Amino acid sequence: MAPVDDVIDIADIDALLSDDERATRDAVRAFVERRVIPHVGDWFERGETDDLRGLAKDLGQLGVLGMHLEGYGCAAMSATEYGLACLELEAADSGIRSLVSVQGSLAMYAIWRWGSEEQKQRWLPGMAAGDLIGCFGLTEPDAGSDPASMRTRAVRDGDDWVLEGRKMWITNGSVADVAVVWAQTEGGIRGFLVPTDSAGFSAPQIEHKLSLRASVTSELVLDAVRLPADAVLPEVQGLRGPLSCLNEARYGIAWGALGAARSALTAALTYAAERTQFGKPIAAFQLTQQKLVDSVVEYEKGLLLALH
Repeated sequence: MAPVDDVIDIADIDALLSDDERATRDAVRAFVERRVIPHVGDWFERGETDDLRGLAKDLGQLGVLGMHLEGYGCAAMSATEYGLACLELEAADSGIRSLVSVQGSLAMYAIWRWGSEEQKQRWLPGMAAGDLIGCFGLTEPDAGSDPASMRTRAVRDGDDWVLEGRKMWITNGSVADVAVVWAQTEGGIRGFLVPTDSAGFSAPQIEHKLSLRASVTSELVLDAVRLPADAVLPEVQGLRGPLSCLNEARYGIAWGALGAARSALTAALTYAAERTQFGKPIAAFQLTQQKLVDSVVEYEKGLLLALH
C-alpha cells in the first residue's frame, strides 16, 4: 500500500475531508500497513489468518469495531469516518474489511438496534473491544438472496426456544462467541442471540475458497439448540430486522469496494511503469497511458459519489 502522501488523489478529494476524518483515515491506513500488509499475502496463500483473535483485539483498540454506533464502548464516529475506515481496510484485504463489517454493522448493529438493554450490556462492550467476536446467521444453503424462504425454525418449549437449521457462508462463524441467528417462528421471523458454546451448536469452517481467503467463513449447524426466553431480540419481528442490518452493512461494503479498486489501480500503474517492452515502459505507449488515465478518473468519480 502506498504511503499517505502517495495515494492517488487527482481530484483532491482529501480537501473535502475534515481534520477528524483525515486523522481516522490515516490511523487505519497506518494500522493496515503495519499489521496486515506484511502478512496478508501469506494468509491468502494458506487460506487462514494467524491469530485472528489477536487481530480482532487490535482492531478494537484502534476503535473500528462498531465505530459508527453510540455507547457501550463504541466510538460514535461519523458515517464518513466509518466509510474511510472500510476503504482503507479493504485496500489491504477484502477479508479484513469483511471481519470488521460483520462485527460492527451486522452482529453489533442487530444487538444495538433491536436488542434489550441487558443484551446490549452483555455483548456490546466486549465486541467493541474485540474481546468477543460475533457472526450473523441469515444466509442458508437454499435461501441466500431470498431470506423469506429460510428453513431454520425456532419453536417454543415451555419458557425456552429450540432452534433447528443450518446457515451457510457465515463470516467469523468458527471463531465467534455469539451468533445472531434469524429463524422462522409461528409469529414470523425473529432474531436470536446464540452463545456459540451452546449445546447443539457447531460451526465447521468452509475450506478451499477462491476469494476472501484471509476471512473465516463457516457453516452454522443448529441441532436442537435450546435457548432461554431472553435470547430473542425483543424489538423487531419479520424481515425488517435482518434487512435493516444488511442495509447497515452495505454502506461500508461500497466504500470497501473503492479501496479494492484503488489497490488494483495502484498495482496496474506500478506494473505499467516497471514493465518494459520495445525499450521503454508499457505506460509510455499512448493506448496504455490513456486507459490508465481513464481508470484514475473513474475511480475518483466513485469516491466523490461515496462522499456525497
